[in-house]
Amino acid sequence: MAAIAAPGFVYAQQQAAAQQKPADKTPPSEVAGIPVNYDESKVGTYTLPDPLTKLNGQKVKNAEDWTKNRRPEILNMYYTLQYGKVPGKPKDMSFNVFDKGTPAFGGKAIRKQVTIYLTKDTSDNHKVDVLIYLPAHATKPSALLLNASFSANSNVTDDPGVKHSLMWTPDGKRAPVQGGGRFGKMNIEQFIDAGFGFATLCYTDFEPDTKDGYKYGIRSVYNPSGKFADDEWGAISAWSWGLSRVMDYFETDKDIDAKRVALTGASRLGKTTLWTGARDTRFALIIGSVSGEGGAALSRRNYGETVAHMTAPSRYFYQFATNWSKYSADPSKMPMDGHMLISLMAPRPVLLQTGSTDGWSDPKGEWLAALAAKPVFELFKETGPTTTEWPAAEDESQLLHNEGYFMHNGPHGVLPTDWPRFIQFMKKYL
Repeated sequence: MAAIAAPGFVYAQQQAAAQQKPADKTPPSEVAGIPVNYDESKVGTYTLPDPLTKLNGQKVKNAEDWTKNRRPEILNMYYTLQYGKVPGKPKDMSFNVFDKGTPAFGGKAIRKQVTIYLTKDTSDNHKVDVLIYLPAHATKPSALLLNASFSANSNVTDDPGVKHSLMWTPDGKRAPVQGGGRFGKMNIEQFIDAGFGFATLCYTDFEPDTKDGYKYGIRSVYNPSGKFADDEWGAISAWSWGLSRVMDYFETDKDIDAKRVALTGASRLGKTTLWTGARDTRFALIIGSVSGEGGAALSRRNYGETVAHMTAPSRYFYQFATNWSKYSADPSKMPMDGHMLISLMAPRPVLLQTGSTDGWSDPKGEWLAALAAKPVFELFKETGPTTTEWPAAEDESQLLHNEGYFMHNGPHGVLPTDWPRFIQFMKKYL
């Protein structure tokens, strides 16, 4: 089979190239035939739904009332109206730990590699390869960061012992990934040096990130007809469901502290990360990077990307439940918004990381969402933003809160300087 270039790896190349520029390119004034606004004076007025007012009109009384009554209401909104419902844990899932612990990084780490078969079929059809590094001299199970990546595992590190990755081809088969220099490489040792493990996987192992990806990915198992009800899962829920299956494996690994697992991802994987943290509370800490529209940013703000842009037939409608497109003309009719997605993390720590020149993802909209979610964290006596003023780029004053926010000086994506901040956040809360 011929080698192919991984779509996620191309994305990583684009991200790396962008990081060499002082700012993003001039943003488009129109996308998919829909105007794009970058003028704060044209954002419009809006009223956010109150996360602490239940559907019966009563106010949430305390943390117990939130957990038992209001949180399930909001979670159901996202299941049925935005991301789509997902199936439970598959009974026929299995794990193949084919690399049980090999010294890496000069002996400071132990490398593990696991193939998780998502069905009883142990071919390459429905599986995910997970690459794990743990501190070699740990005296107890390690906390770790799980990275939902655009890059294939064999392109994340120079470690020659990493299994060469396969990626989906346009005709629904898997082929070896081409190499690609140093684009997308991770400095994994910084996590080991801080006492944390680091695990990574490529999100398209669960399902290709294309309009017809459902034909080949995990949704084809549960929806073989290719027909989806308006409230059934889109691709983001498929990727999120897959991340929960990785947590299922972590719970079986005696070297991993499954109660201290952080999860991160950027852009569409930032949305996926936040949605996974909302629906699977086993993840102890969430870092959602540049998640923008459909993630942490407020949809009611007419700024940058909008629901209409996301759900346009030529763009990313397939990532969401069909119901979400019904709000494209008027997001104010949604019973929820980005602040309520953030609120579903409470009381667990969540960090929103954005970029100052990333107007498309509306970093200010993410900040305003964090402010609006703060009352939920306060129910649990946890800290949120300590000011209403939008922090400047590189201002770390709002970083180390239970509901944290940090905006780097630069474009869409995760910069090399962001990872040490993630480690700071993990050190405080894990």
